[in-house]
Amino acid sequence: MVSTPALIGLDWGSTSLRAWLIASDGTVLEERKADKGASTLSGHEAFAAAFDDVSGAWRAAHAGVPVLACGMVGSAHGWLDVPYARCPAGSDALAAGLRRPDGGQDNGPYIVPGVLFDDTSLPPDVMRGEETQVVGALHLHDTLRASSCVVMPGTHSKWAQICAGRIVRFATHMTGELYAVLRQHSVLGRLMPDDVPVDPDAFVQGVDAARDHGELGLPHQMFAARSLGVTGRLPHEMLADYLSGLLIGHELRAGLQWRAMAGLGAQPLALVGAPDLCARYQVALHRFQRPADLVLDNTAPAGLLALAHAAGLLPLET
Repeated sequence: MVSTPALIGLDWGSTSLRAWLIASDGTVLEERKADKGASTLSGHEAFAAAFDDVSGAWRAAHAGVPVLACGMVGSAHGWLDVPYARCPAGSDALAAGLRRPDGGQDNGPYIVPGVLFDDTSLPPDVMRGEETQVVGALHLHDTLRASSCVVMPGTHSKWAQICAGRIVRFATHMTGELYAVLRQHSVLGRLMPDDVPVDPDAFVQGVDAARDHGELGLPHQMFAARSLGVTGRLPHEMLADYLSGLLIGHELRAGLQWRAMAGLGAQPLALVGAPDLCARYQVALHRFQRPADLVLDNTAPAGLLALAHAAGLLPLET
């Protein structure tokens, strides 16, 4: 039986664009990718052209199928600066905040708002795109809806606390970006050769250093990624994975403490993201004796479909 397309979904990040043709049951029928992220484009015409390139053929073949986009396309440097939904934010709030470029006159996509957490006691935090992954995770696994923590590893990792199906607070960790900057633009990277095999032992050593001696501070411990190489304690081929483990270990140390301070240490913990990166986080969580209860691949297509239903662009699910 051939599935009928119900939705065109876009995950439009800063550096790349992913598009899916999605059936009513959530099956991804086709997928396309383009190096046309929001930070690489400027002006309405450039975004409209990229939108046509990635989805024009689908829209012509399936007239009337709605299009939803999440991610940095809705930021200040995107196609349209869509106001954030404030925490606590669930599917209804996100659906209510959908906006279209030029009021939709050009048949542009509905853009999902990001989410803002600002309780005034700490600096505010923001996300764009990850909220759709959270919606997808909750849609696929109802056990996460009552109370859970959804962790989304990446360039800017997000730890989101879920209560009654809504994001009530979250914290961003710039783990992936920090690794890239240190590896490429600091003294630490000078000893790290390129194109070496992954070293699981070195990664675990870095995680354990953060777990056992994190009170020494990340700025101090980072220098070990050089001093261990200079003194010959670690081969140069192991240093990059050691640094990766150290940074992820510090993220987990802070994130798990963040949950414990709120009395939420027993709630389910789900990892959502690229399988190879989630596998690395799962190894690190085991070193903290807190393995993930659930590990999910990209849930953005499921989240976009759920938001289309919530916004009334598709019939309500029964």
